[in-house]
Amino acid sequence: MKENTPLFINITLHFLCLNMSSVMLQEAKCAYIIIIMAVYWCTEVIPLAVTSLMPVVFFPLLGVQSSKSVCLQYLNDTNMLFVGGLIVAISVEQWNLHKRIALRVLLILGVKPALLMLGFMIVTAFLSMWISNTATTAMMVPIVQCCGSAVGFTWFEPCPQTHNGQVPDDPRSSEEKKMRKRVCKGMTLCVCYAASIGGTATLTGTGPNMVLKGQMNQLYPNNNDIVNFASWFGFAFPNMILMLVLAWLWLQCSFMGLNFKKSWGCGTERTAKEKAAYNVLKAEMKKLGPISYAEFNVLLMFVLLVLLWFSRHPGFVKGWAARLFPEGEKYITDSAPAVFIALLLFILPANKPKFIDIKKPFLSAPLLDWNVVQRKMPWSIVLLLGGGFALADASANSGLSAWLGHQMTPLGSIPPWAIATVLSLIIAVFTECTSNVATATLFLPVFSSMAASVKIHPLYVMLPGTLSASFAFMLPVATPPNAIVFSYGHIRVLDMVRSGIVMNIIGVFCVTLAINTWGRPMFELDTFPAWANNTANQ
Repeated sequence: MKENTPLFINITLHFLCLNMSSVMLQEAKCAYIIIIMAVYWCTEVIPLAVTSLMPVVFFPLLGVQSSKSVCLQYLNDTNMLFVGGLIVAISVEQWNLHKRIALRVLLILGVKPALLMLGFMIVTAFLSMWISNTATTAMMVPIVQCCGSAVGFTWFEPCPQTHNGQVPDDPRSSEEKKMRKRVCKGMTLCVCYAASIGGTATLTGTGPNMVLKGQMNQLYPNNNDIVNFASWFGFAFPNMILMLVLAWLWLQCSFMGLNFKKSWGCGTERTAKEKAAYNVLKAEMKKLGPISYAEFNVLLMFVLLVLLWFSRHPGFVKGWAARLFPEGEKYITDSAPAVFIALLLFILPANKPKFIDIKKPFLSAPLLDWNVVQRKMPWSIVLLLGGGFALADASANSGLSAWLGHQMTPLGSIPPWAIATVLSLIIAVFTECTSNVATATLFLPVFSSMAASVKIHPLYVMLPGTLSASFAFMLPVATPPNAIVFSYGHIRVLDMVRSGIVMNIIGVFCVTLAINTWGRPMFELDTFPAWANNTANQ
C-alpha cells in the first residue's frame, strides 16, 4: 500500500478542500477526519505517528477545534505518565537489570521442559509489565535459543555417524526430530504470547491501557480517578495470571503433550542435557558479575516508583498524596511520581562516590544519559497516543460522541455481558491487522457513547475492549513480539495462526470472566455512575 501514498494523500486533500467549501455539521466534520485517519492507520500508507498529527492541521481548518485545544492533547497528563514510565524502563534496560532478573528466576524454577517453559513465560510477563514488550522479547528469545541448544530442542541437532560417515538408520530419529521441532515452536511462541499478556497487567505496560486512562479523563473529567495504577493493577493482574496459566497449559498440550514424567520430571533425576541447560544459565549469570552500584540504584528507584504508584490513592485508605499535601488527591496524579523518579535517574551517580581519593571526581556520570533516552524512547507511540486523545476530545466537543450514542440505543435490549463479549471478540480480530494503540483509539470513544446510550457503566465495555486490543496472537505482523519470534525462522505462519486462534478465545474468556466477577465490585459496574450521566447530558 505504501507505493500508493501520494494517491491517498491527493484524494484526502481533494475531499478536504471540497468539504471546507461547504457548510457541514461539526459532528460530520469530526467524523470525516476520524474516518480518514482510521483508513491511514489500517493501511499504513504513511507512518502511524505521522497520521496521528493530522488533527493538528485539519481540525482547526474545518473549524472543529482550535489549534491550541488540539495541541494540548499531545502531551497531557497521561502521556507524561507514559513518558516517565518509559524513562525508568530504559534505565532498567541500560544497566541489564532485566537480564539479571530473568536469569535468576530461570535458575530458581529449573530446566525441566514444562518448568522451563513456565519460567520463560513468568519472566517475560513480569518484565513486560514494566518495560516494552518488544525489548523483553528481544532479550528473552536468545536466552531461549541458548537453553534450547543445551537441552536439545534445536532445529538441527547433529546425528550420530558410522565409521564411513553415513548416518545409521534409526526408526526413532525421525520421530524425535519432529518432537524437538514441536518443543522448539512451543518454547519460542510462549515468549511472544507472554509478552503480550504481561503488558496488560499494569497501566504503563502497553499503549492501549494508556489510551483508556487518557480517554476516561477526557470523556469523563469528573470520574474521581477511577482508573489509576492501583485500581488497574487490582483488576488486570489476576486476569494476567489466569491467562498465563491457561496459555501455558494450551502450549503444553499443543507442543509437548501431557507426559508428566517426561515434561515435568516427576520422580526422575536431572538429565545430562538439563544439566547442560542449567550450566548455560549459570554461565550467562556469571558474565553479569555481582550486582553493581548502578544496578542497585536503578532497582531501588524502580521499587520506589512502584510503591509511590500503589500508595498514592489506593482507594481503601488515604494515600500519601492526600496525607502529605493539601488537596493532594485533586492535584497529584500518577504522572507526578513517574516524572520525579525519572528526574532522579538523571541526577544519581552510576558509581559510588569517592570520599578518600581527592584526585578523582567525587561524583561519576548519572545513571541515565539523555542521549540514551533519545535513542531508545519510542516517540512514535507518544505521538500516536496524543493523536488518539485529540480525536477523543474532538468527538466529545463536536457532538459526534452523543450522536453515535443515540444511534446505538437499540443495543439496550441485549444483556451487558453479551455486549462486552461480542465487542471483545471484534477487537481481538481487528487488532490482528492494526496497531493495538490505533485499535483502542478508534473503538474506545464509540464504546463510551454506546455505554451512555444504553445506560451501562462505561468501563463495562471499555475495559474488555482495552484488554482485547492486546490479544494479537495470530499473525507475525500483529505485534512486534510476534515479528521478533517469527524472524528466527522456527515458526511458520500456520503454526502461529493455529495457536493464536485458541489464545484469542482464552483471552476473551478470561476478560469476560474478570469483568463479570471481581471487576463488578471493584469498579461498581452494576450501576450507571453519576459522573457518566452528567457528562452524557452536557
